Amino acid sequence: MPAWAAELEHLHALNEPALATDRTGRVVFGNTAAAWRHGTFGDEGWTSLSSVILPEGDEGVLSEVIEQALHGVSWQGRLNVQHIDGSVQPAEVSCTPLRRGEDIVGSLWIVDYAVGEWEQVREIRRLGDRLRRLSRVAAGLNTANSIDALTEIVIDQAADAVGATVASLSLKVDDDTLVLAGLRGGLQGAAKRWSEFPVDSPTPAGDVIRSGRLLVLRGVEEIEGRYPDLEHASDGPRTMVGLPLNALGRTLGVVTLTFPGVRELDAAELEFFAILADSCAQAIVRLDSQRDAAEQAARVRFLADSATELSRSLDYDQTLSRVARLAVPDFADFCAIDLLEDGRLRRLAVEHVDPAKIELALELERRYPADPDAVGGAWDVVLNGRRSLVHEITDEMLVAAARDEEHLRLTRALELHSAIVVPLIAHGRALGAITWVKAESRRPYTESDALFAEDLGQRCAIAIDNAELHSQTYETAVQLQHAVLPDLRAAIPGWTLARHYSPASRTGVGGDFFDAIGLPDGRLVLFVGDVMGRGVPAAAAMAQMRAAIRAHVVVDPDPGTVCEKVDLLMQTYEIPQLVTLVYLLIDPVTDSLRIVSAGPPPPVVLRADGSVEQVRVPPGPPLGVDSEPREVFGVPFGVGDTVLAFTDGLVERRDEDIDIGQKRIVDAAPRLANGSLQRELDKLVDAARDRTHEDDVAALAVRRKE
Repeated sequence: MPAWAAELEHLHALNEPALATDRTGRVVFGNTAAAWRHGTFGDEGWTSLSSVILPEGDEGVLSEVIEQALHGVSWQGRLNVQHIDGSVQPAEVSCTPLRRGEDIVGSLWIVDYAVGEWEQVREIRRLGDRLRRLSRVAAGLNTANSIDALTEIVIDQAADAVGATVASLSLKVDDDTLVLAGLRGGLQGAAKRWSEFPVDSPTPAGDVIRSGRLLVLRGVEEIEGRYPDLEHASDGPRTMVGLPLNALGRTLGVVTLTFPGVRELDAAELEFFAILADSCAQAIVRLDSQRDAAEQAARVRFLADSATELSRSLDYDQTLSRVARLAVPDFADFCAIDLLEDGRLRRLAVEHVDPAKIELALELERRYPADPDAVGGAWDVVLNGRRSLVHEITDEMLVAAARDEEHLRLTRALELHSAIVVPLIAHGRALGAITWVKAESRRPYTESDALFAEDLGQRCAIAIDNAELHSQTYETAVQLQHAVLPDLRAAIPGWTLARHYSPASRTGVGGDFFDAIGLPDGRLVLFVGDVMGRGVPAAAAMAQMRAAIRAHVVVDPDPGTVCEKVDLLMQTYEIPQLVTLVYLLIDPVTDSLRIVSAGPPPPVVLRADGSVEQVRVPPGPPLGVDSEPREVFGVPFGVGDTVLAFTDGLVERRDEDIDIGQKRIVDAAPRLANGSLQRELDKLVDAARDRTHEDDVAALAVRRKE
């Protein structure tokens, strides 16, 4: 017997069995009550504690408790204990570390039986002790100021309160993922192996999350029968309990507890677990609400600061650089802003929580410019006008996107973890994109973060647009555009009309024009034209041309006559602008469509039977260039037919033959037959046009109803 065991002689006065073990788990002392219940102990009789007080087959139950005691952790719980006569009885067992100076030399075990006349008294005492422990845990949960503090209370205080040797807290971060917030006990490396795992995984935590119900598994056979691949900390009998953390109609997480031995949980103990789980769930809701409120307040402050920066100067290069700095580190570890200029994305601003990585990010952009075909990248966001959210950037994603080994090395060095890319869109025009990245902080972006990023992107886009427009007479230009473009909302009997107009000029006006005029005899005049140039000068010339055409239509709407008169007008007054025009006259009496083309792409006719025809009208020179009579071309046009006329801004793309653009319109034309003509025309234009090509777009679609 070690010398320090002699210091325990005072324990003979206890009515409960008291046993001491050395660091190996061998019994080195037993008081009188222990000898009466379990036999005498001496130098010849030293043996393992498990073989002394536990039934045969339960020897491995105490290994976790002994291991924790050697690390300074006390334990209290209920076990089935064997008497010297071979009978087995449940008892409340406690284990505390035995210290000698700074060293832990063993453990002290007290076995508290509830038998005979003292059974009811002791049960009441245990219940009171349990309630006191629960009260301390609940108080701690109510005052926890972070998830880390809450986790510590759950896996330490709460586990001690219920007598668990292994305790874990797993939280649901999204519909598919659980993260391990904390773990006490368990095998070495378990916390790392289970740091993140799927909700649908065959685990106790996954089952509890999916069902939202309490899980109780008693004994090794029951645990391994349901989870054959589940790792466990000891080989002895044990009981596992999974507590769902339910609140607000959701299961927020799960507390998993493992107890030594096979326990029968009575109603009072289950109620104890339910109160513990409810207190934990309410604490999580409180912390989430506090965090959301703090984040919202921080976002409001950030937006206010950003608004101040964005309104301070018309130099958007400097302004956006300051906005990028504001975003780091509270909302991003890395922020980059790219603007669309002459068909290319230029990196305007970059900021990183680690200043040393700013140059790395710039080098990456210089050597490996944004890939126009990368899904979810800056180009994709700019061209489609839709933001991209990547909750987790995996190494597999980096490998798939890398162009070579050096590219992969640079991207890995940035430690990208989660990303949001939002478009900069003002007045329907894509200006660029903002990229937010979480790296060192390792926190994934959420849908709420993406909505906030979109809000900031809209504010930045407006600031950029305002800076670009400051030298132009914006209000005058808008009023001019409203004055010269026709209002086609008024119905023309027998016809369904739709129009689309998208000026490329930053003033919101351009040189494209269109009109539809219903004649008293039921015929319909349509024309679409393009005055070369942009902005106010082009709009002014466009207004003159439209007025002149309308004046000639009143006298004689014949296509050849109208174009001849306009040619003469331009030659007489030497109008300098180059003007193209397609003029159409539809006669429902003769079921005919007559066309003159002075340069624009040929119209497309969608027949009532679904067939599509690109009208092969001979192209003529722009208006006023030639005095020769223009050729009039005619095609049939019956009830249910639709004609689409448009300017070249709809079909032209850089480095692409215009015939490809024409075919794109022919292929898309059948969609005009679906539902609202105006809605489908807008969709067709949006799908067909090149957003990086700065040119006006005018389109006019007409369907014959009768």
